[in-house]
Amino acid sequence: MTLMNKIDKGFRLFAIIVIAVLLAVAFINLYQARLAGPGAKTISYSQFLDALDQDRVASVTLVGQELRGVLTDRSTFKTYVPADHALVEMLRKKAVAIAAKAPAETGTSLTTVLSTLLPTILIIVFALFFFRQTAGAGMRGNLGKSRAKRLAQTQQRVTFEDVAGVDEATESLKEIVDFLRAPQKFQRLGGRIPHGVLLVGPPGTGKTLLARAIAGEAGVPFFTISGSDFVEMFVGIGASRVRDLFEQASKSAPCIIFMDEIDAVGRRRGAGLGSGNDEREQTLNQLLVEMDGFGANQGVILIAATNRPDVLDPALLRPGRFDREIVVSNPDVLGRERILAVHVRNVPLAHDVDLEGIARSTPGFSGADLMNLVNEAALLAARRDRSSVSAAEFDDAKDTVTLGAERRAHVMSDEERRLTAYREGGRAIVALFSPSADPIQKVTIVARGRTAGRSRQARDENQDSMTLEQMTSRLAILMAGRASEELVFGRKRITSGAAADIAAATQFARTMVTRWGLSEALGAVAYDEPGEEVFLGYSVARRENMAEETAQTVALEMRKLIDAALQAARSILEAHRAQLDLLADALVQRETLMLEEITGILHGAATHSGGVASPHEIADDR
Repeated sequence: MTLMNKIDKGFRLFAIIVIAVLLAVAFINLYQARLAGPGAKTISYSQFLDALDQDRVASVTLVGQELRGVLTDRSTFKTYVPADHALVEMLRKKAVAIAAKAPAETGTSLTTVLSTLLPTILIIVFALFFFRQTAGAGMRGNLGKSRAKRLAQTQQRVTFEDVAGVDEATESLKEIVDFLRAPQKFQRLGGRIPHGVLLVGPPGTGKTLLARAIAGEAGVPFFTISGSDFVEMFVGIGASRVRDLFEQASKSAPCIIFMDEIDAVGRRRGAGLGSGNDEREQTLNQLLVEMDGFGANQGVILIAATNRPDVLDPALLRPGRFDREIVVSNPDVLGRERILAVHVRNVPLAHDVDLEGIARSTPGFSGADLMNLVNEAALLAARRDRSSVSAAEFDDAKDTVTLGAERRAHVMSDEERRLTAYREGGRAIVALFSPSADPIQKVTIVARGRTAGRSRQARDENQDSMTLEQMTSRLAILMAGRASEELVFGRKRITSGAAADIAAATQFARTMVTRWGLSEALGAVAYDEPGEEVFLGYSVARRENMAEETAQTVALEMRKLIDAALQAARSILEAHRAQLDLLADALVQRETLMLEEITGILHGAATHSGGVASPHEIADDR
C-alpha cells in the first residue's frame, strides 16, 4: 500500500469519527430542547405575573430558577424567576398546580465540555495522525525514494543531429559518448570515465537537450531529476533520495544522471544566513560522497546544468566530482540559422523568408527564443488567414518577442503621436549619422509592451569589446530622444517619454566610469565590485569600497559624459533638421519604417537641400 493510499484511508476514518462526534452533540442539544417541551414560548417574569393575576395559569413546574408552565388555553411557556419567596404563596392562592424538579445539569455540562474541547481534540488527533503516517512512511523508505524519471533508450530518442547552434559544446561532449560506448579503450591506457560534467549557460541555450543527446548517442539509460526534488521539510529525506538515485543508477551502469538546476541543492555551505545543519546541506554532503567518496559509483556519469555556477560549493566543482565544465552560450549567426532551420521543418514558409537574414537580425537570441520566434510568426500568420508564414510575420514576431504584444487599445492623440515620432525619428537620425554606431533596422511609433515606440538597431555580435567612440555614440543615441523633443518643441514641452533611455544612459555612463576606467579624473581604476546576495554569497553585508568624495567624483564624471552625449545628439539633429522633419512626418503617416524607406526619405531630403550628406555617404566615410 502506497503512502497516498494510507493517507486517504486514514483521512476517511478520521472524517467518520469527526462526523460521529458532531452528530452526538446535535442529538444532545435536541434532547435538551425536547425537555423544555415542544413549542414552549419564553416570556418575561412580568408577563407571567400578569397571567397569574388573570387566573390564566393552570400548572407550573419549577426547575431551579427556570419556571415551565401550562396556561388555561393549553399553551406552554417558560420563564426565569428571581429569588422570590412569595411566589409559592401566590401560586397556592390562585390554586395553581405546583411541581418541582432537580435541574438537569448532565446534558448541559456534556455540551459545554464537548463544545470547548472538540476543536483541541480535532487538532491533536490530526497532528498525531499526520506524524504517525509520515514517520511510518519514512521508516519504510517511501519518502526517501528517488523521484528521478528513467527514459528508455527508444523513448524520445535525441541525437546530436537534433542539436544545433552549440557546436563547441557538442564537440566537448562527444568524448563522453566515446567513454560510454567503449570504456576499455580509455581504461587500458590508465584513463577513467569522468564522474561529472557541468553544463553552464544562460536559460534556453539547450543544456537539457544536450544531455538527452548524449544518452541517445551512447545508447545508455538516462535518469532525469531536478535539484529541487531533493529538498524537503524533514531533515534526512533529501540525502536518502540521493542514495537511492545512485543505487538505481549503479544497477543500470553505464548510465547518465541528468540533474537540472543543481544550484537548488549545491549552493555554497555556510554562506549567508543559513545554518550548517539543515536539510539542504545534508543533501549536498551526500551528493559529494556519492560522486567521489570511498564507495564512488563506477560507470555513472552525472551531468548537471545551471545558470549560476558562481553560487555552487567549491567541493562540488573540484576535479573528481565535476571533472569538466562546458559553457553552453547563446548561438552565433550560423548557429541561429541552423536552429531556425530545425524549428521551421513543419512550418510552410513564403518565398520572401530569408533564414540567414532573420538569424543576422536576432543577435543574443537563445535557442528557446528562436523557437518562440518561429511559433509567434506561425500564430500571427494563422491569425491573418495566411497559407504560409512570410517575412512580415517574422518581423512582427520579433517585436512581439522583444517588446511585447501590440497594444491596440492604446489610442494616442495627434500631439502624442507627433511627440513620439520626433523622439524615435531623432534616435534614428543620430544613429545614422553618429560614427561607429550600430546600423538602424526599423523605426516604429506603434505601442508595444511598455514602450510607445522603438528604433531597432542591428548589433555586431562578433565584436568582443567596444571602442570609446562606439561608447560615446551609444550614449548620444540614448539621449537623442530628449534632444529631439527639446529642439523641436522647446524646453517647456519635453515629456517623460525618454525616461527609459535616460536610465539606460545613466547606467552605461556609470559602467564606463567605475568599471572600464574611462574617466580622466578617476583614472583606469575599477571602483565597482559585484556585490554578493545575502543567501548566495560569502557574507550578509555588501561591502562598499567607495568613499563619499569618490562617489561625488563618479557622479560628476557621469554627468560630463551624459551632457556631452546630449550635446552631440543636439548638434547632429540641428545639422539634419530637415531630414528629421521629413522622417517624423513619415512616421506619423505610416507608423513603421524599415531601413530602405528611411534611407530613401533622408536621401531625398539631402538631394533637395543640397550639400547635406546622406546616410549612405556617411556609411562610406566610416
